[in-house]
Amino acid sequence: MESQEAPAVSAKRLELTPKALIHHKYGRTACYRIEEVKQHVENDCPGLVIPQQFRSLYRCHLDLPDLSFTSDMFPKKKDAEQAAAKIAIEKLGIHSTSATNDLTPEGASYELVARISGLFTDEFLSSTHPLTGHFGVAFGVMREHFGMIPISAITTCDVKVHNLCKVINSKAESDPLLVSSLILNAARKCSSLCTATDELWIWKEAPYSPEAIASVINHHSESLGCVQIEALRIPCSIEENVEALTLDVSNEHYYLDLIAQKLNVKDSSRVLVSRTVGKASSEMKVYFPYPEVPHFSDSSSGLKTSSEGKVSIEPIINQRASYLSGQDIYGDAILANIGYTWKSPYLFYEDVSLCTYYRMLLAKFPDGHYKLSREAILAAELPTAYTGRSNWKGLAPRDLLYAFCRLHKFSEPVFSITRINADASLSVTQRKSNSSKPTDEVDIANGDVSDVGEKNLDNSSIFRCEVKILSRRLEPIVEGSFTDTYRKESDAIQCSALKVLLWFDKYFKQLDMPVEVLSSSGHAHGIIVHAENLSHEFAMCSSIFGSTKNDNLRECSSLESFCKYYPNRKEENGMVVLNIEGPDSGVFPSPGSLICISYAVALVKIGDPVKDHLEGKDEFEFEVGTDAVIHQLEACATQLSVNQSAHFVIDMPSRDLILAAAGDAIKDLSKLPLYNCFLEYSVKVLRVPEPLEDRMEKALFSPSLSKQRIEFAVQHINECSAATLVDFGCGSGSLLNSLLEHTTTLEKIVGVDISQKSLARAAKILHQKLSLNSGVPTSIRQAVLYDGSITVYDSRLSGFDIGTCLEVIEHMEEDQAFLFGDVVLSSFCPRILVVSTPNYEYNSILQRSAVPTTEENTAPCKFRNHDHKFEWTREQFECWATDIALRHNYSVEFSGVGGSSDVEPGFASQIAIFRRSSFNTAETYFKTEDSSQPYELIWEWADSTPQPTFEVEVERSAESVRSDLGETNEERLHLGMKRMRQSSPPLSTATEMHKSKDPMMSHTS
Repeated sequence: MESQEAPAVSAKRLELTPKALIHHKYGRTACYRIEEVKQHVENDCPGLVIPQQFRSLYRCHLDLPDLSFTSDMFPKKKDAEQAAAKIAIEKLGIHSTSATNDLTPEGASYELVARISGLFTDEFLSSTHPLTGHFGVAFGVMREHFGMIPISAITTCDVKVHNLCKVINSKAESDPLLVSSLILNAARKCSSLCTATDELWIWKEAPYSPEAIASVINHHSESLGCVQIEALRIPCSIEENVEALTLDVSNEHYYLDLIAQKLNVKDSSRVLVSRTVGKASSEMKVYFPYPEVPHFSDSSSGLKTSSEGKVSIEPIINQRASYLSGQDIYGDAILANIGYTWKSPYLFYEDVSLCTYYRMLLAKFPDGHYKLSREAILAAELPTAYTGRSNWKGLAPRDLLYAFCRLHKFSEPVFSITRINADASLSVTQRKSNSSKPTDEVDIANGDVSDVGEKNLDNSSIFRCEVKILSRRLEPIVEGSFTDTYRKESDAIQCSALKVLLWFDKYFKQLDMPVEVLSSSGHAHGIIVHAENLSHEFAMCSSIFGSTKNDNLRECSSLESFCKYYPNRKEENGMVVLNIEGPDSGVFPSPGSLICISYAVALVKIGDPVKDHLEGKDEFEFEVGTDAVIHQLEACATQLSVNQSAHFVIDMPSRDLILAAAGDAIKDLSKLPLYNCFLEYSVKVLRVPEPLEDRMEKALFSPSLSKQRIEFAVQHINECSAATLVDFGCGSGSLLNSLLEHTTTLEKIVGVDISQKSLARAAKILHQKLSLNSGVPTSIRQAVLYDGSITVYDSRLSGFDIGTCLEVIEHMEEDQAFLFGDVVLSSFCPRILVVSTPNYEYNSILQRSAVPTTEENTAPCKFRNHDHKFEWTREQFECWATDIALRHNYSVEFSGVGGSSDVEPGFASQIAIFRRSSFNTAETYFKTEDSSQPYELIWEWADSTPQPTFEVEVERSAESVRSDLGETNEERLHLGMKRMRQSSPPLSTATEMHKSKDPMMSHTS
């Protein structure tokens, strides 16, 4: 497989999208009409319930005055709209380059002077610009400062002024103080404007016309009355808590004067304002006092600066407000959502609560935006795996990474996609290619990647993605260089974005990590860390959260005190389970399934019966096994069956997380000491949809593939009159449970698996059917479950009549699958072994038969389950089976279920049936040298009803031996009888090994 190094990424300016350019030129006169086109998808596969399907494509018609443009067809509506707009701007010659892009600092200075001068004209007063709202107050309310505008009002309302300041001095992006000084100096250069020596007002020297004044006053007149608006005070000292305050806004007062009073400054001209915080459509800004430092000079900046150009007032910087806004904020600050907008001539205002503040802080954490998108702050966690868009809930990883970079004022992430031409005849798990053709590479930087993954060039392509995170100065912070390859471009992007986010999440949990440790930490995750740049960018975040986070956790820790207060309760896995309610339905979640629960979280203090509700959802879905929720919630939910509920308590998380989730209860909780408090979760399992693989198979095959595999196993059990069966990799016991519903010759069934959770579920189901008067007729007299690896030999499972291993080996690494084949045929030596695994060649048919959504095309060569480590073609499977059969004196034949062996590409699920040869029987079946028993007994059941005598059982075993040998051999028969007497008690005296009423508790220590 050949690939080329990704080319260097050049800095790109942020440009408007085609739709935005059309909107700027034509506004509402531009009309987009979407036409849906149904495209036929051929499907000639035999045996499928759904013979054919359709998918939707979209074509857009853009209607402009006297013109119309039509796009090509696209899977997404938004792509069709952008394509139509792009055609229009190309035909009409509309240029996308912003006027400020070509300005020099000197030219921007002249533009700024002209812009400031233009704001103080009669013509401007008649516009709908938000600044005219401030003029209305200046003429109607402010007697002492009639017609004067504070500099902060200009920085707040006029985006063009702010952009020109950034061209003059790039530091203006993060320094409102510098912006104010640049505006002040520009106003001084305007002959028509006046400024004060020690004040921050600007006004027009000549009077305005009476008509202009009357117009602006009438336009912004509003019967506001007296309105109380909630805002927040953010103290400069980190030791002080953020507090709520009230602004009494009325027609008689200028809202900036009210904020000035709260900040204890002279008037509104001494108030500085940050840019918008949070959503761009809001008016939420940080207000803070103009620092009392020398700020007037004849220099271009008007500031007393150091040699590096920084204002020398670092000791009074407000770290929390600066981190929140991404700008330099000094002294105590106020966070308020108030101001004039383009949408309305009247004053806009909304309350800002403490909960809003803490949620804004949470959004800046790598996992915070995901928690907020799921509206599950105390339940959700950033998943550790992206298994596909159908199973992923909340914002996609790429969108989360974009949001993270945007909130931290980084450049947008750069994704470098490498397309590798692979030989379709090779196994996809090998990730190898003999192609000598170079790869195609696509760089996506500051652009739209929504169409990535919608157009795979051919079925033999695989994709790899690298990610670069750059500062706004285009300095590298981290670079993700991952070797994993994917069948879809979109999967490569989403998985790479998730890996970067997970590394940032780990870093945020250890913000005080030494610089020298950062590089080694990144390399362990395939990430190159530029430690100095990273530390510089997150220095303020580290100073705020790095030293206090662990202290908060220690202060709030409560489980230990909870167990002391309730001595009959026991902590396990970081939680204390209080109770489980409801009957056992027997339907449990399994790894990879989408479980739907309802939950509620309450804050409870030890000894206090009152509970403060924090969070809850009537329905909440997550994928089991991807760490998409806190581990205590998943551990509890996966042990419940459908319609069961439970209550458990956990330690308190950080105070900030509690206050972010508190909602209406935050006023009471913000001042409450959280010592001896804990979180109580109430959870109920509503439904457990089957994993995507099972849903797909059930929809396309009748009966489903899983049922067909069981029927296949039952057929071979009865054909060979098997009395004993061992299921290798039994999981939750689906096969063993199904065997109880069929008429078979089996008398003893055994299951072995490495997951104790799955074995516990299997024990519940089997116990219910076998012991609790379920009325299920069965020949089974003994059932046993073991915890152990199927690649390790245990003498208790040797010599069974039949062994099964259905859809298991693909969940192992390939070398482990080869090891299992050797161990099972050389040591366990079942008389018959049935092994099934997916046919990789059938995947393209299965996945193309599903209806592609408008948001995602189905990948042609995707594994059926995200947990599959490999999927073999028929040739690979037959090669594996034939090899191990020859080496261990077994014969093997091949079959399958789903589809047909006579029609390409064969069966959907391929099966190998191994049969022990007579030559092998005498040497392996009766050998007793290796008596190791490494498996842990999890559960055992035995029928206590009278059974045939031991001599009858010996005779039955003798008949089985004669059948295997094809002859009557007296010596071997006596040897077999002797072995059975030594190792097996009479079945009539067997009882359950453990007497617990609940089979879940029947674990050996």
